[in-house]
Amino acid sequence: MTDNLLGIPETHLPEDPAAAKLADGVDPREVAAAYPTSSLAWAQLAEDAFADDLTIEAYAFARTGYHRGLDALRKSGWRGQGPVPWEHEPNRGFLRALAALSKAAGQIGETEEQRRCADFLRDSSTTGARELGL
Repeated sequence: MTDNLLGIPETHLPEDPAAAKLADGVDPREVAAAYPTSSLAWAQLAEDAFADDLTIEAYAFARTGYHRGLDALRKSGWRGQGPVPWEHEPNRGFLRALAALSKAAGQIGETEEQRRCADFLRDSSTTGARELGL
């Protein structure tokens, strides 16, 4: 693990078994049903909902992925702050869900939540924020 300037260690989530299923082209709804704790599956559902102009559904999927990711981070030793690097691929599901939640919150007028999630993403991973357009 690497520390940031404050000496807080990076959090690295474990491999997500849903990632292989999604990469194989399995429908994200099936993957989320089989792996409900996977932030990646929920993030994919949120991104797909955005592509279909389904903002409320995107918000719900993103919020689920965000909360599942918080649970996983805590189980991995995260204490509410510190780096969650994009460079560690298993972290990307949480970061994608966080970005989708920020976007969806903005689209439904929840500007405080939009800002808070965008700040959280940038604080967790500047690379992730850049890669995800925030």
